Amino acid sequence: MIPPARTRTRPRLTAAAQASVLVAGVLLASTACSGAPSAAPAAVRSGAAQAAAASPEAQADVTAGPTPSLPPGTITLAFGGDVHFTERTASRLNATPADPALGPISRTVASADFAMVNLETAITTRGSEEPKLYHFRTPPSALTALQKSGVDAVSMANNHAVDYGPAGLADTLDAVHHAPIPVLGIGANEAEAYKPYIKNIRGVKLAVVAASQVMDLTNDKFRAGPKKPGIASALDTTKLVAAVKRAKAQADVVVVYLHWGTEGQSCPGPEQKSIAAKLSAAGATAVVGTHAHVMLGSGMLGKTYVNYGLGNLLWYGTSPYPHSNDSGIATLTIARGRVVKQAFTAAMVDSRGVPMPQAGAAAKSVTDRLASLRPCTALAPSPH
Repeated sequence: MIPPARTRTRPRLTAAAQASVLVAGVLLASTACSGAPSAAPAAVRSGAAQAAAASPEAQADVTAGPTPSLPPGTITLAFGGDVHFTERTASRLNATPADPALGPISRTVASADFAMVNLETAITTRGSEEPKLYHFRTPPSALTALQKSGVDAVSMANNHAVDYGPAGLADTLDAVHHAPIPVLGIGANEAEAYKPYIKNIRGVKLAVVAASQVMDLTNDKFRAGPKKPGIASALDTTKLVAAVKRAKAQADVVVVYLHWGTEGQSCPGPEQKSIAAKLSAAGATAVVGTHAHVMLGSGMLGKTYVNYGLGNLLWYGTSPYPHSNDSGIATLTIARGRVVKQAFTAAMVDSRGVPMPQAGAAAKSVTDRLASLRPCTALAPSPH
């Protein structure tokens, strides 16, 4: 991590508010696929705000259920990047229904049938710092705060999940076992760490697997084994591919959420492209991930949607990398087991570390840059 300039049942919006929010996310973000400006982002944002303002229920809790108008066999999945609750974002643990932990972008998150982010921290108040440069920890209430922001599951397969050693890992696993939402990519042994989360969404069976490809102390010292607690490793491609194949045998849609890439690099490295190809061949519907502190390009690898970098989302400090405050939520529409649409809701991380949705020229700047990153991925354009 880069330091600052230096540790259920889903409530629902009214149908009108849900529709406005979903349209806002799609139209504001369609430029991520095409590079063309959105038709009327300001008007869309205004419409969503008016719908929410007209509904006391919407004002009481911004988390929303899935849009009810999708055809049978169609679901939406939303993905965001790295989340911390430390330093300037620690106060987000005390967020209110009117201002949830992820801020206004929670509406976009909660409007999907399933939403996921990366929680890049240990969940503990104990333990000793591991011999590494940066350390992050948070209380178990972080999981509740994310749930109230519309998040359905988190990955903890990352290079900060075990920042506070064996004691911190024990606390983290205890928090995971009592969490209000599923926590993937970490467990008491490798079977638990690689185990997919499976959910039936209106007749569509979704499976999600999480792992870390980052080569560091955590992926070495705290990699889960047959009788050893830790994180799921994407460096062991045999085990990860086997996990994806097992998930594919149980589900219609398989998502792999990875911690991968190189900090500050906005184009994927050969190790990312290699594992994306293997996961695609194993049957993954989508491969998404984060770690680099900047967004990377996305597109299609055959029938598999690949997003090489979701960037920072709820971010604890400043970063030396250009465009590290560019952020957003990628929303996939999946029909008949295939990605048929990608939308991207552009955001910028503000001075509080909160991802604030953008409109007009500001949104276009983020989505145009994101579209410009696809050529170095060698991916085909996403449907939109």
